[in-house]
Parts: sequence; C-alpha cells; structure tokens
Amino acid sequence: MKKFGILGPKGTHSEEAALWLKKFLREDFRLEICADIFDVLTAVAEKNLDAGLVPVENSLEGSINVTLDILARSDTLTVARELVWPVKNFLLTKPNVEVDAVRKIFSHAQPLAQCRNFLRKNFPDAEIVATASTARAAEIVAESQPEENFAAIGTERAAKLNALTVAAKNIQDNPNNFTRFFEVHYRPRDAAPIETFDGDKVLLICQIDGSRAGSLCDVLAEFARRNVNMTRIESRPARTILGAYIFFFELDTDAGNEKLRDAIRAVYDKSIWLKNLGVFPVINA
Repeated sequence: MKKFGILGPKGTHSEEAALWLKKFLREDFRLEICADIFDVLTAVAEKNLDAGLVPVENSLEGSINVTLDILARSDTLTVARELVWPVKNFLLTKPNVEVDAVRKIFSHAQPLAQCRNFLRKNFPDAEIVATASTARAAEIVAESQPEENFAAIGTERAAKLNALTVAAKNIQDNPNNFTRFFEVHYRPRDAAPIETFDGDKVLLICQIDGSRAGSLCDVLAEFARRNVNMTRIESRPARTILGAYIFFFELDTDAGNEKLRDAIRAVYDKSIWLKNLGVFPVINA
C-alpha cells in the first residue's frame, strides 16, 4: 500500500484535506503522520514515502515559505497535483458545556487570527491561548474538566477524534479562506525533461541575474509575448549572497505545448539556472 505523508498531528486541516483527497481519488493509501513539512518532503525525496501533501499558500496568511524553500533546493521532488482546500473553523467544547460559559479558548495562531472578529464579538472576556496546532488545542479541551469551561478552535475531524461537541460552525471571519496544498512525488535526477503540458498548471523555479537592470522584466516578457498566462509569482532569498533571489512562476497551460516549450526555453536562456517542478491538475475541494 502506498505511504502518503502529511503534516501532523491527527485532526489538523492537513489530515482532513488528505482524507478528502483519498476519497475523491478513490485511492487506497496509508497516511503517515510527520512532525513538520521538512520531514514530509525529505521522506519523499529519500523514497521513504510514496507521496506527501504539504501546504504551499493560504489565501489570507500568504505563502508557506518552508515548502517553497525545500522545493527550490531539491533535485528529486516534483508536484503531481494541487488541492485547493476551503478552511473551515469550528468552535469545539466538551459535551454539556454551555457556550456562554466558555472562559478560555485554545487554537493555533492562524485560526485565532482568522476568527478574531468572532471571538471579539462573542467572547470579549475569554482568555485566548495559542497552541502548537489545532489538534493540540482539541486535546487540551478533551483533557480538561467540564467546569473549567474550555473551548478550542479546530476541525470537525478533531471534534470526532476527541469526543468534543461542535458548538459553532464556520466561525472564520472571511469566507474566502483557502489553503493550497501540493501533492509531491519523487522524480529521478536523470528523468527526461518535461515537454508535454497536459495538466492545468506548470511550476517553474529559476534564479536570474538581479544585478542587471530589467532582468526580471525580460523574463516576464517571454511569457507575455507568447500569451502564456502567469497565475502567480513569488520570490525567495537564494541563500547565496545578500540581494540574490530565486523566483517561482506558476503558469496556465492554456497556451499549448509549443508556446510553453518556447517560453520555458527562452527563460532558461536568461536564467542562471531553471527547474521545472512539474505539470499538474488542480482540484477544488
């Protein structure tokens, strides 16, 4: 059975997303819980896992830099699929705890920020406590005594795992809260170059000469003149010298194989180095 790595612990959005994807794809794989994103991607690169599902961007909080940095440095990872996951936060309590009596609320820093208005309006006097994960917050509430009147912000999955009650649903302030996940596979260093673009997106990483004025503009022009639509650009430090950067480009495949091949070759010629991290479909949960 395939081993599919995810960021743990159980009960997080990463696990919920992976379980949904497993059902959607009708694939039989075993989820392997990893301590952090680095462990997931390293295990895939070393072929200890068949695949890994890692977050790459949240629509409200921005990029997940550790994912980008590891992908940039690796020669053996490729993106096989993107999953766009709607982030839904729930208020969780022990059974029979009155919501109005809640006086201490636990969660990871991101959900706390995403539910700030809800908390201010409904629990202005409650103590807010940040935890390592939403799953850990749910565990704390499950381990508490009912009279302590604790609550957690987490997932429905965390409620089921910890025998908690969903006291309020979809409490995030912004309904347009999504996390993009990449399903990452191993790809041999000597694999043939990608020449066919059958998926929805292409992910490129390159480093250009930032000391030359207009170098980034020249690269972007190669896409524009071939009507290749760029859906995202991201820069990260190259980790070589101060002021050196690498760039991530996500491209639509609508322009077709020939134009994409020509654009990538042209950008390659204007780059210090360039890697194609994969052509992949996008699935909206």
